[in-house]
Amino acid sequence: TTMDTTRLPGYDGPRALAQALSAFARSTADDATWNREGLRADVEYRDLGLAAATGGRIGVRHIRAIAPLPSPTGWHWHDMDAHFVYVLAGWLVFRFAGVEGDVRLSAGEGLSQPAGVPHNVIARSDDLEVLEINAPASYATFDLASPPDPWGRAR
Repeated sequence: TTMDTTRLPGYDGPRALAQALSAFARSTADDATWNREGLRADVEYRDLGLAAATGGRIGVRHIRAIAPLPSPTGWHWHDMDAHFVYVLAGWLVFRFAGVEGDVRLSAGEGLSQPAGVPHNVIARSDDLEVLEINAPASYATFDLASPPDPWGRAR
C-alpha cells in the first residue's frame, strides 16, 4: 500500500513525544546484545527494541546462524497475528502447509509467513541472517504430530 494523504487521522495529532503511541527506541551495533534464548540452538538472537517500544504489540529480532542447521526444524506453527521474515544475508528454504513446493528466500528478499499456518525450515545457509517481525511480540510455538499433506502422505 502507499501513503494515503486524503484520509483523516485515526487519532489527534501531531503528538508530543510524551504522548506518542509508541516509544522512541534506537538499536545500534555498538549496543548489540546477542543471546541464545530462542527456539533453535544453531542461531543467536538480538532484540531490536520494538517490543518494549510498542508495549508488546510488535516484535523484531535480528537472527543469525552460529552453526550449521543440524536438521529441518520440523513442522510447527506460531500463535501470532502476523509474521514477516526479511533475509539480510544467506538464504533459507521453507515449506508451508497449503503452499505448493519449496519456498526459497535469498538476501534482499522477504515474505509474510501466513500467521498460524504450519511450516518447516528444511535448509539454510551457514551465514544466514534475517530480520523477523511479528505481532504480538510474545508468542507460543507448537509442533505438529505429523507433517501436513502432501508431505504427510506415504510416497
